[in-house]
Amino acid sequence: MAPGGWAAGVSVVLAAAAPAMADEAPKYGGILTYMIPADSPPSFDAQREETYATIHSAAPFYSVLIRINPDNPESTTDIVCDLCTEMPPPTEEGKTYTFKIRDDVTFHNGDKLTAEDVAASLNKIAFPPEGVASPRSATFMMVDKIAATDPHTVVIHLKFATSAFLPALADPYNWIYEKKILDRDPHWYEQNIMGSGPFVFEDFQTGQLIKGKRNPHYYHQGLPYLDGFVGIYAPKQAVQLDAIRADRAATEFRGYPPSAIEQLREQLGDKIEVQQSDWNCTLGAWINHQRKPFDDVRVRRALVLALDHWGSARALSQISLMHTVASLVFPGSPLAPDKDQLSSIAGFWPDIEKSRAEARRLLKEAGAEGLSFELVNRDVDQPYKYLGIWLIDQWSKIGLHVTQNVVPTGPWFAALRGGDFSVSTGGSCHGIVNPVMDVQPWLPRSVSESNYGYYEDPEELDIYEKMLHERIL
Repeated sequence: MAPGGWAAGVSVVLAAAAPAMADEAPKYGGILTYMIPADSPPSFDAQREETYATIHSAAPFYSVLIRINPDNPESTTDIVCDLCTEMPPPTEEGKTYTFKIRDDVTFHNGDKLTAEDVAASLNKIAFPPEGVASPRSATFMMVDKIAATDPHTVVIHLKFATSAFLPALADPYNWIYEKKILDRDPHWYEQNIMGSGPFVFEDFQTGQLIKGKRNPHYYHQGLPYLDGFVGIYAPKQAVQLDAIRADRAATEFRGYPPSAIEQLREQLGDKIEVQQSDWNCTLGAWINHQRKPFDDVRVRRALVLALDHWGSARALSQISLMHTVASLVFPGSPLAPDKDQLSSIAGFWPDIEKSRAEARRLLKEAGAEGLSFELVNRDVDQPYKYLGIWLIDQWSKIGLHVTQNVVPTGPWFAALRGGDFSVSTGGSCHGIVNPVMDVQPWLPRSVSESNYGYYEDPEELDIYEKMLHERIL
């Protein structure tokens, strides 16, 4: 992917009723119906997926070992237990973590959840067996061994102490599965659902909906408040907005651009509440280094230099979820570059005419003037179709002829994972702002399965490993 690009902004829309305030007593009952802006998830296995379509569909059915405090979701450090009894202090100079597992947790099939299930799930993520995809295995580079020492204890030994470990472990994609099912078939969870979370799977209709009902045996006392939920799939923004306007859905958890939000406010008035925050997401384009002529650095650099981030930001932020011009690191965080630093990087030069003149020169030198190619894009309005249209327009400014192949979510991910593309839209998101994790998808392909540029860079890896060894005291 081009170095940096757009950080997305989110506005969560809640229609028909305002959310309960912190000091209000919660009410029990009811079915929450919400929109999922996708045709369907590529699979139900969060351990192999990288998309909200899987999280928004099936996260309510699962548990994790630890997580960001749900009562303090914007924190990057307030990490609490889900399946463990208390957050353990590290021992052996920060290299060993011993987690005690709750004794009151059962899977939805009635089987007791033990430390062996937790260890098996985390081992599948950190050390995937052959033929099993695990895009977050690189975030566990510091892990040496994960073991269940008894039914209630999981011990994780690190190769070295690092402040990146707990954020990696608290990733919301690290769902806990049942060991006996993984032993039988590590791919079972791709097409099936069975967890230990607050809701029990009830129904799934491809391209239509997914349903869950309250888990009466949930281990967090008094939860969940809802009797159930229905997630409705709809990749088109207009369909989502129509459902919210007509009260067929109460909310959508990714958000809409200001133009759509203002329209809803005008039509629904005080019946709607909007909650806004920033995503920790980078949006851009993956350029496949293994495809000609994109194996030529001059061609890749030309594609990057053609993009007018600064000149496009205001208009795009009004009609799409593309919000802030940014690097790979979350804007405003201590390690993020400021505007002056970012403006010195190719692709972010303030003088777009100078930038595009250099792009044309590089294309001519590489014998790629007037190049034609296909952009593979995901069939989801926000932000992908807007991103694709913008990229094609920007590249036309340097004489490139780009067509767009829009495909459903599953085939889009299949093309990325199989390298079956030359250039594709791309997005990388993380549940916790942590610079060491945020840059992980851009590590060499031999290290990161999420690197869809298909390149190797030993020097980059050396820098990353030095950064990984640093500890925040």
